[in-house]
Amino acid sequence: MEYKKNDVYSLTITDANMDGDGVGKLDGFPIFVKDTVIGDVAEVKLIKVKKNYGYGRLMKLIQPSKNRVEPRCDVARQCGGCQLQFYSYQEQLRFKENKVKNHLERIGKVTGYQFHPIIGMEEPFHYRNKAQFPIGRNKDGRVIAGFYAGRTHSIIEYKDCVLGSKENKLILEIILKFMEEYQVTPYQETTHTGLVRHVLIRQGYHTGEIMVCMVINGTMLPHAKELVKRLQVLEHITSIMVNCNQEKTNVILGKELITLWGNDFITDFIGDICFRISPLSFFQVNPIQTEQLYQKALQYANLSGKEMVWDLYCGIGTISLFLAQKAKKVYGVEIVEQAIENAKENAKRNQIENVEFFTGKAEEVFPAWYRQNREQADVVVLDPPRKGCEEVLLQTIAEMKVERIVYISCDSATLARDVRILDGMGYRLLEVTPVDMFAQTVHVETVVLIQRK
Repeated sequence: MEYKKNDVYSLTITDANMDGDGVGKLDGFPIFVKDTVIGDVAEVKLIKVKKNYGYGRLMKLIQPSKNRVEPRCDVARQCGGCQLQFYSYQEQLRFKENKVKNHLERIGKVTGYQFHPIIGMEEPFHYRNKAQFPIGRNKDGRVIAGFYAGRTHSIIEYKDCVLGSKENKLILEIILKFMEEYQVTPYQETTHTGLVRHVLIRQGYHTGEIMVCMVINGTMLPHAKELVKRLQVLEHITSIMVNCNQEKTNVILGKELITLWGNDFITDFIGDICFRISPLSFFQVNPIQTEQLYQKALQYANLSGKEMVWDLYCGIGTISLFLAQKAKKVYGVEIVEQAIENAKENAKRNQIENVEFFTGKAEEVFPAWYRQNREQADVVVLDPPRKGCEEVLLQTIAEMKVERIVYISCDSATLARDVRILDGMGYRLLEVTPVDMFAQTVHVETVVLIQRK
């Protein structure tokens, strides 16, 4: 049978892809449908038809799945942020466990490892300590803040994200009113004109401290003193800053920072360790689950106080300092110079002296250090970006005959690829624990223990 664009069918959703889109079949022909849940029976309109599959739009639910819930967010369908908000939370956790298992078995080709249940959240909303709101205009010319619609740069107007801090809405209302009154223009991506690109808000979970950072296409925010005066009335704000980004880029933050009022950082804790966090710092966005993740990493590292540990892709030293409490010596490597400065400050502030930090690419610094010193590490912690690790880095680990590798991954597909490479180098996967750091989304963090054979 030939299927055509704009045809409408009744479709039973029997599966989901890795992006959270439901999948149903018409006589064996797969149709991917966003915003559907396994078990839904839906009226679906075909919007794109390829040779071997098609894409559909949900028009109407005929019979909702028992695993479907009403989303808390008014713009859940339009916004590109929460792909799983229609799923019950237990079903979200099941989806993520299956995603990790499928990647490890299909890409990694590994079996015989111990898979632990995912560590979920008691309250899977309002957990994010960081939010970045694009600023623009709506069709009527009014200045708005919100989020990009899925796979676009069109702004969906929304100030009260159910994943973010409850203070975000009040902060944005003050900023938008200020911009309207003083005719401060929002940035237009297509013409590279206008001033305010984004508003970045960070909040310390344990301290409550709030940072507001205006990202601008310029070097000066007009009437800045008036904005500071208005924001200061809100409780817990300890830092008001400007970030200058005049590049034609999708990258949100530029390199130059200007402090308008207060500190150029906020502080927060992971366990007993205090961290300073700047606008440019990488700091896990879910503080509750970060402690769970790091405790699991510490358990897998199995430190007795005699070990030399390398923390590759160390950021501002969050894991390094956590591990240093139990290790003989920890070395951290990070490509971002500002992050390494923060890491050194954080070590000093917490009086942790058995750590040393290097600026540079992990795949260059670590092999060069080994060639020069020929010292062996006992444990290596890997926490790479989504693209995973460079093979030269994994080769150095194998040459060094490192006993244990603790790999923390934000992309289980590249984790599985690297596990397979390490398997060929004499290592085997022992334990896997997913951690739900990003509830309501398809993203999942995974921590694994890899042992030398």
